[in-house]
Amino acid sequence: MMHGSTGKKRRHKGTQWWSLAQTGEPSNDLYSPTAQAFIHSSPTLLPLTKKQRRLVTKNPGTIVAVAKGARMAVDECKYQFKDRRWNCPVQENGHGGSIFGKIIDKGCRETAFIYAVTSAAVAHSVARACADGSIFTCTCNYNLHQPQGVDWEWGGCSDNENFGRKFSRKFVDVAEKGRDFRFMMNLHNNEAGRRHVKRQMVRDCKCHGMSGSCTIKTCWMRLPNFRQVGTILKDHFDGASRVNPGNEGSADGEGDNNNGGRRNTKKPKLEPVDPNHKKPDKRDLVYFEESPNFCEPDDTIGFPGTSERECNSTSIGIDGCDLLCCGRGYKSEPYTVRERCSCTFHWCCEVKCKVCTRTKIRNTCL
Repeated sequence: MMHGSTGKKRRHKGTQWWSLAQTGEPSNDLYSPTAQAFIHSSPTLLPLTKKQRRLVTKNPGTIVAVAKGARMAVDECKYQFKDRRWNCPVQENGHGGSIFGKIIDKGCRETAFIYAVTSAAVAHSVARACADGSIFTCTCNYNLHQPQGVDWEWGGCSDNENFGRKFSRKFVDVAEKGRDFRFMMNLHNNEAGRRHVKRQMVRDCKCHGMSGSCTIKTCWMRLPNFRQVGTILKDHFDGASRVNPGNEGSADGEGDNNNGGRRNTKKPKLEPVDPNHKKPDKRDLVYFEESPNFCEPDDTIGFPGTSERECNSTSIGIDGCDLLCCGRGYKSEPYTVRERCSCTFHWCCEVKCKVCTRTKIRNTCL
């Protein structure tokens, strides 16, 4: 069954903004004529579509937050999968392709995670930037319609998750045009990532009173550390739902913004392949194609395999040499390192250490 009717070039065009992770930080002053020219001609912004460029031009300061979000997403992906066979390799964006490589041509779990974590990172970064005052068209979120407590009241500067989520939906989802199954899967995973950002917001408070007493507390809502979002998305990666397109279309109000403001009246339902499994909800990651085993070099996705990867000879988990090396075995080589050791504290206030040479063992897959 063909799940995607759109060519690779079109799909890649909307995800080229991911390569902002590999750029320096662009200028945050987008009001000047020079900055406006920068938006449309700078190599930094070449990865953006016309609609994405218009959006960041309309919201000065957001391009910096988007670039930061792209870096956050890449770093988080690498961290969460550092011990897996697929370790989220990133390549230079030299020919208009995805920095994550050809894996995004597959409708597998890894692709689902990439879409979710990149969308979540933009929502997170933009929401935090609003509260920091670095975006001209948004501020802190002062519209908290929740009851306050007996000994605390709303105040401070809440991260503007609402603006971040809406901006991410317009910026990230704009490329997912049409109503075919692959695009709807991408939209679903984009939204799942954003929902986990919102779900993890917590109340933070500061005490006020004489001599540090806590007579009254002022509280606001803040975003979690993005590592927390990444860990939750990784858990949902492990529990992702394999789906097929259902026979019926369904209306979805959230489609209003998903395609750059055009309303989707119908879209394929995401039905679990196994009818005994529950239908995925809006926070679940979904995929329709089984992942490669990632053991051997695979030119179709540009993956080098796990040969020469460092492994843990004492672990029985996925980072262990048995699983990571796919049963091919591994080699062990000694190497020396110089480390600080025998550190002592001297009053006041200095720590003195010796330098020790130690021999360690490096295990690498055959």
